[in-house]
Formats: sequence, C-alpha cells, structure tokens
Amino acid sequence: MINLSEVKETNDMIQKENLDVRTITMGISLTDCIDSDTDRLCEGIYDKITDRAKDLVKTGESIEAEFGVPIVNKRISVTPIGLIGASACRTEEDFVKIAKTLDRAADATGVNFIGGFSALVAKGMTEKESLLIRSIPAALKETNRVMSSVVAASTRSGINMDAVRLMGQIILKTAEETKDNDSIGCTKLVVLCNAPDDNPFMAGALHGVTEGDTVINVGVSGPGVIKTALEKVRGADFETLCDTIKNTACKVTSVGELVAQETSKRLGVPFGVIDLSLAPTPAIGDSVADILQEIGLEYTGAPGTTAALALLNDQVKKGGVKAASYVGGLSGAFIPVSEDQGMIDSVNVGALTIEKLEAMTCVCSVGLDMIAIPGDTKATTISGILADEMALGMVNQKTTACRLIPVIGKGVGDEAEFGGLLGHAPIMPVNSFSCDAFVNREGRIPAPIHSFKN
Repeated sequence: MINLSEVKETNDMIQKENLDVRTITMGISLTDCIDSDTDRLCEGIYDKITDRAKDLVKTGESIEAEFGVPIVNKRISVTPIGLIGASACRTEEDFVKIAKTLDRAADATGVNFIGGFSALVAKGMTEKESLLIRSIPAALKETNRVMSSVVAASTRSGINMDAVRLMGQIILKTAEETKDNDSIGCTKLVVLCNAPDDNPFMAGALHGVTEGDTVINVGVSGPGVIKTALEKVRGADFETLCDTIKNTACKVTSVGELVAQETSKRLGVPFGVIDLSLAPTPAIGDSVADILQEIGLEYTGAPGTTAALALLNDQVKKGGVKAASYVGGLSGAFIPVSEDQGMIDSVNVGALTIEKLEAMTCVCSVGLDMIAIPGDTKATTISGILADEMALGMVNQKTTACRLIPVIGKGVGDEAEFGGLLGHAPIMPVNSFSCDAFVNREGRIPAPIHSFKN
C-alpha cells in the first residue's frame, strides 16, 4: 500500500488526467431483516441501512479532502430483495414498497445509488422472484436512486430462457414507464450472467449471500491516466505497450487501495475487494475508446479492436494485482456507449455497431452496456440480444451483462440524453430479423459441458 507522500505524486494524474476512485460501495446484509409482515420488513430494512451507512458519505468526503483523491460516488448494495422479500411480499406492489424504502434509506444516507433490487434466477424462478421482476418498471419509475439487476444465466446453471423472455418485456415496459425522460429507467436495470457477489459498480451491484454482514468494496478508475502514459510510448513495440499499461494500472490501483483501507478503518467495517476497472465518464479525456485508439485504431470498432481490448483488459488486471491483495468485482475495462465520448464518436462515424460491441464483450469485463436502441424494438428482439450476451458469459466462464435502453419515441439518427455520469447516447440500429420462435420456446438452455468440474 502506498503512503501519503506517494499519493501526492499522483496530483498530475488527478488534476490533468481524470484519475479518481469511482466508488466506495458499502455492502449490507439484510438477511436479519426478513419478516412475514411487509411493514415490519420495510422498517427493519430502513433502520439497518441508515444505521450502518450513516457515516459513509461523510467519511468518503473527509478522505477525499485529506488525500486530494476524488471519490466520485458513494453507494450501497444490499442482499438481493428477491430473497429478502419472499416471506412478506404477495403482490408486485409489496415489492415496490420495498423499493421505495430503499430509496428513502439512500436519500437519508446521502449516497448516489443503492443496488440490490435484484432476483437470482439463473436456473429457475420462484413465484416471489417473478413478482419482483414484474414490479421493476413501477419500482424504477417511482424511485430515484434504486438500481435493479436480474441474474438470468451462469456457467453452472445455463440460461433461464423463461427469465430472458420476461426481461425483454420488462425492459420495454420500464422504457415506456419513463418515456418522458428518454426512458431513463432502463439505465438503472441490468441483466447478468455469472454476477459476482462483490461488484461495487452499478447497476449490477448486490451484496451476495456469501458475503459478511457489512463490507467496503472500492472501484477504481483512470482511463485518462492510461491514455496519457501510452502517448509517451507511441509507436513502441507490444512489450513496451503492455508494460506501460501494467505499471500505470498498478499506480492507479494503489490509490484505490489506500482509500479502501482508510474507509474500512474509519468506519470500522471490513474491507472486501478492490475492483480494478477502467470505467469511463462522458468527460473529454476519460474514455476507454480513446485508449484503444491510442493503441493504434482509427476508431473503436475498426479491425483489431477486440485484440486491442483483450490486451488492455489483461494488462490492467496484471498491474492491479501487484497493488492489491484482495481483488474482485468485475475488474478490467468497461465499454459503455453513453458514458464514453470516444465510443459515441465511433458510433456516429459508423465504425462501431452492436454486433462489434458484442464481440468485444468476449474479452472485457462487462457486456452490452448503456446502449440506446429504437423505442419500437420488439420485446422478443431485446430478449434475443440478452440471450446472445448470456451465452457469451456462460460459455466463456465470465461475467457478461446487458443494459439496453429502448428509447420510446426515438429512432436511429436521434440521441438520448440521460445526464450526469449516465451521459448521452446515439440510437443504434438493431438487426430487424425475427427471433420470435427461438425466444418463445419455454425452459432453459443447459450449462455447457465444461461446467461439470466436480
């Protein structure tokens, strides 16, 4: 772990290259709040979250001021509500009531987002998990800080195509419920394969059942720092390129390690993991796409893009593990469209398509993320895209995710505006050929042969 004098040496990275700690996320177990009465359940949830996280934002701000390291978000993740609400919830409205409770608790603690309005349905779906999923559109319409996720596949279980089919409908309904604001509800909803229990990044953050009562997970970032370092070795061979990324990622992670340990100590909460991700923002110079272009691509999406991303992702992880003993979450390079100006530019010139993004997700840390599509896209088409992304994660034994935003009333050539870190996005075209007969089959796609490792 680096000391204070070494942190001060990173001032140029912070002031000129957009280095930041993207998030401090406190994971909170709600298993001891389970109750058969909805009112008592909500009261227990609110009391526990506001008690455990009451000093989270204040502590983050004090560390930020003391060390001069920007900490962009302070967040909370909780045990999946599909499990916590099963005893009490009998209707969709009961789950919406819990979502509102989470929102009130997030507001009371001052955090940016709270994740965990989630269902784990990779192999099957209980009646209560189905109710939670069906409540998502109303829950996201009626809350401001709640993030929702559905785990629909895993390498061990296969793909729950019943859940995938349902999620196509739910995403479209969520878009319709929030159509007055460019369908922003869908920016808070993600479908995952192989979701980690300790991911600090939204919208997929949840506090897994294997975690302790309360934990601190930190996500670091710094695409601008990596790009600036690569500018100094422009034209060098691959060995030099890889060493530069690896060594820079080590420095970035060291800052996150310090923040994580300090937060843990001051709050008296165990430290969980560092997530070694390159997470972009809409700010100029804070782009993963710009790194790929510095490596040698005219635009992201050009031939060689997947190979360049694989190189980047691998070296970020190798550099990060030098600086941190406990690494987890997603860890690697994120490729959201709306949150990365370089990605937006590549879409606008025609270099980057959904199909190319899908190929890139084979080698990065997440999936089809923050992609705006026409509002008249069919639910079955959305489900087909989800199924493709789940298959990539299942077969490659990695986390993949889909955060698709069908923007009601807009089509290709238009742009959606979400604001803040969520950014803005051009509406991308979607393959219009039908997959209805495939998606409408019932059941699940079985796990691949290499899942049998006992």
